This record gives sequence, C-alpha cells and structure tokens, in this order.
Amino acid sequence: MSRHGLHRLTRDRGPRRKAVVLGVVGATVVAGIVAGTMPLLAADDVSIPAAADTTATTVPQDGDNGAKTTLATCPAPCDGNPRGARQAVVRFAVTTLPASAVNVRATLRVHAWQKFPATVTAHAATVDARAARPAPAPAGPALDTVSGVVPGFNEWDVSGLVTGNGTWTVSLAQTGLESRIYWASTENRNPDLRPRLEIRYDVGAAPTPVVTTAAPSPSRTLAPPPPAPTPSAGPTRPTPSPSASPSTGTGRCGEVSGKLVPSCGAWWGMYSPASAADGWDHGAAVAEVEAQVGRNFDVVHRYHDFSNAGSNGAFPDAYQRQQMREGRLMFFAWESRVFSSGAVLTWRDVYSGRYDATIDAVAGRIRDTGVPVFMGFDHEPEDEPEKGSDADFVRAWRHVHDRFAAAGAHNAVWVWTMMGWSGHYDRYAGLYPGDRYVDWVGYDPYNFHVCNGSKVWKSPATTIGGFYRWLDEHRLGVGKPRMLAEFGTNFDAADPDAKRRWFEEFPAALKAHPKIKAAIYFNSAGMTRRTSTCDMTMNHDAAAVAGFARAGRDSYLRQPTTGGRR
Repeated sequence: MSRHGLHRLTRDRGPRRKAVVLGVVGATVVAGIVAGTMPLLAADDVSIPAAADTTATTVPQDGDNGAKTTLATCPAPCDGNPRGARQAVVRFAVTTLPASAVNVRATLRVHAWQKFPATVTAHAATVDARAARPAPAPAGPALDTVSGVVPGFNEWDVSGLVTGNGTWTVSLAQTGLESRIYWASTENRNPDLRPRLEIRYDVGAAPTPVVTTAAPSPSRTLAPPPPAPTPSAGPTRPTPSPSASPSTGTGRCGEVSGKLVPSCGAWWGMYSPASAADGWDHGAAVAEVEAQVGRNFDVVHRYHDFSNAGSNGAFPDAYQRQQMREGRLMFFAWESRVFSSGAVLTWRDVYSGRYDATIDAVAGRIRDTGVPVFMGFDHEPEDEPEKGSDADFVRAWRHVHDRFAAAGAHNAVWVWTMMGWSGHYDRYAGLYPGDRYVDWVGYDPYNFHVCNGSKVWKSPATTIGGFYRWLDEHRLGVGKPRMLAEFGTNFDAADPDAKRRWFEEFPAALKAHPKIKAAIYFNSAGMTRRTSTCDMTMNHDAAAVAGFARAGRDSYLRQPTTGGRR
C-alpha cells in the first residue's frame, strides 16, 4: 500500500486489483531434502550492550565524546560549519555465540528522541570507539540505511558485518539533513536507551534442499477440475496438529504449528494476477512465475469478493483445491465488495446480518477443505473510508470471525492486514479487533522509490522495519507472528542492478526481523502506473528475476516441509 495513497491511483468503484484472481497449475518444481542432513534446532536470541562508543568529529568544542550521554551524527556542512561532520561510532564485543551457531542475524538498535527527515546509513567502521575525540574516517562498506529517523529505537540490519563471535564496530553516517541528530550513548543514565546489538541465530546445520525442475508444459493446460470438496472428501493433505506454542512454531525445523507458523525461517509467497487477455488463466499466472524462479511458492495469495459466485466469490475453487492438494498454503483475502458490479458493502451491512448467508456459505467451504488456510477480511481498511468507521470495521471483523467459528471453520487462520503507513499510526489500536480474533499481524511495505514521487531508495530492512518497530513499541498483537501480506520494490533507472541487489538482500532483512514468518510478493503493475521509471513487478527484467530467484534459494525461505505436513 502506498505511503500516501498512491497504491491505488484510481479510486474507481469497479473491480480493482483485488478483483484479479490467481491460481497454480500442476507442480513444476519439486523440492526435497537431503537425507541425513542434521536439522536446525530452535532459534536463539542474544542482546548485547555496546562495549564502547564515541562521536568522531574535528569540531574542537565537542570535547571528550567518549564520555558523553549522547552520540551525534551530522553531514558536512553541519549547522553552517563546512567541517562539522560527525559520525556516531559504536563497538560491540560478541563472545557468547556457540560454535554451532548458524544463520546469524544481527540488528543494531540506537535510540533517538525526535523525528528527523534524514537518511542514516550504518557502515563497517575502522574508527576506535574508545577514543575521546577521533576524527571521522572514510566510511566502510554500507550495511543498511534508515530513511527517516523516528523517535525511539532505530534499527539497522548489520548481518553483513556481524557473522559470529568477535569485536565489531559500526559507524552511523547522516545525509539529507544538515543539522545534528543526537542518539543515546552507553553513558545514558537509562540503561534501556543505550545502544544494543540484537543477535538471533539457529543451532545446527541448515538442511540442504535438492531441487528438480520439470519442464513446464508450453500450453499450460490445466488438468480437469476436481469435484467440489465435501465434508467427507476433502484434500488429501493431512492437517497439522497444533503445537504448544501456536504463535511461534513447534521449535524444530520442518514443523508447522496449528496456526501455520513454521518452526524456522519464513514462508515465501506470491500474488500474481491473471487477466482477460490470457483468458483469466489463474493457474498459469503463478505457474509461469514459479518456472521463472525455479521453485514453488509456499503461499498463494488471492483476492475474493462477497458475491458467493464464480471464482471471485465461491472460493476455494477448483484451482485452489488443486493447489492445496499439491501442498501450497492458501491465503484468501476477502473483500466486502462485489467485483463484477463494483458494489461496495459497508461494514454496518456486514455486521447487521445482511450477508450472513454468504458468510456461512464461505465458512462451510473453508471448513470442508479440512486443512488450515490463511483468512483475511478487508485488508488495508484504513484506506476504505466509504465502508464506515474504524469501530465499524472491528465490529464487522468480529462478526465474520464469529460466524466462521459457529460454522465449525476452526481451520481458518486469521490475518489482520494493515498498510503499516506511519500516517495512520494513530488509528491502528482502534482498528485492532483484539487478540482472540487475530492469529497473524500482516502489513504491506513497499520501496516505491520514484513511483510515489519520492527520490529515496529504501533498503529491504528500512522498507519492512518501520511498522515492525511500531508494533513492538506499542505492543499491538504481542506474541503474534507477522506477515508481509504484500511487499514489493520498484527499480532504479539510474542503477540497473539495484532491484536485483534489493532482492538478494531481502533474506538478511527478514532474518533481522524474526517475527516475520511469511513474505508474499505483490507481483502486479496495477498498484501504480507503469512508466519508464516505475515498475513494481518482480519479473520486469532478467536481472530482477535472477535476484528474486536467488532470494528464494536462501535456506531461511526454503521450508523443509509443505504448509500442512509434519
């Protein structure tokens, strides 16, 4: 969703991008696991305080920066001083990781007191963080960037530097604001505000996937649709038994909780639309992308309406039943609209009981699948003013949830999906239906770059980090797994390889944000106008496809199980 409403450039009342449905034809990629490979054990966390910090500067009045309660960053010129540049330098001593630690993910957290329109990049540093007044040094390799400083802790993915035990020094360099930003140092009287390095790792050796790819059929012909499922004849995939901790997984890699949380890593998913031009071949829409990237997706995302008819409303349909039999997880994003007519239903209509027959029919079909499925109701409601108030949304969500429960559709796993835009931070508590009504917290982050008029290129960690931190700081959905229900990136016309690198950096960003247990790419040009400088599709060029394929080969995103199998 756009940070400023540009996700949908036209507020038409006809079928929007949500009217586009998708599916998957027969499997073209079969993933296996090498027998005898030692599985990963449960992930562990380490929080490490800074061993030393200082502000690198040549300004005489800055004094002994190694003993101040604040660090500072500033570009040159700074506050009118052409030689006033400052770098915040922080040193960590990592000593407690076991020799068997693998998949090390490290996040630098530094506290600021105010909001600033500045870009701050974390670099590997050679400056001595114990020195009283060191001079700034040329920046080392860039690790991650925050575009816009927020009050509270700001986070940088420094996994590219911190690979295990050792002494690691990071510097923060500022651009975009020619005035100082102050950060809490190790001398701050409040220990909770001091810089920290948060490390997460797995124990053991990651399983090595073996992938064999069958050549896709040139015609992409679908198999004959299977008969509609009934309570006694659902898909053959067994239902996973719930674990003791449904929000965090079972603790051993290769297992899935009753709420579809993988015990290690994250699910890799896709939304890829069909169109009238290709005959609404919902299967080919995703199968073609799978063939391009050389793997099947764990989750297939698809939007549905309240018509209770056809592929738009009578879901799950034949495509989806086939996909479930093949081991994919379904994510049904259910919108209170009728796509074919453009009718918009109000939330008051929904909770008044006017559409209970439709709700009950869908609930019955979901129940009869016999497997857990992701279920959402009106994703991004903060962008739907015509449907009612925030309180109306909460009441409608609870009504739909309760009708599902009454119908016995306990296999619905409920995903509450917001835009995650900072402009709506004051609304999210009022839009939250409550912990008993929500299983996953989802949001839709994008690196729009110039697509929304910005010139800022956001790294993967910056793209996904803002709302992630807000959820932590405001304790909304505590203990719930998180999902990028949509995510995406533009390309950079001035740097043809930027999009490829963005995808290649994405797994490390997920590892640094371990509460995210699923990431679904929104592979549609329909969210913005496609131009010479704007194309959010994953496969707009060969370099982007190569980067996305490489991300999908990362062990963190290659679950050693399908969604519903133990």
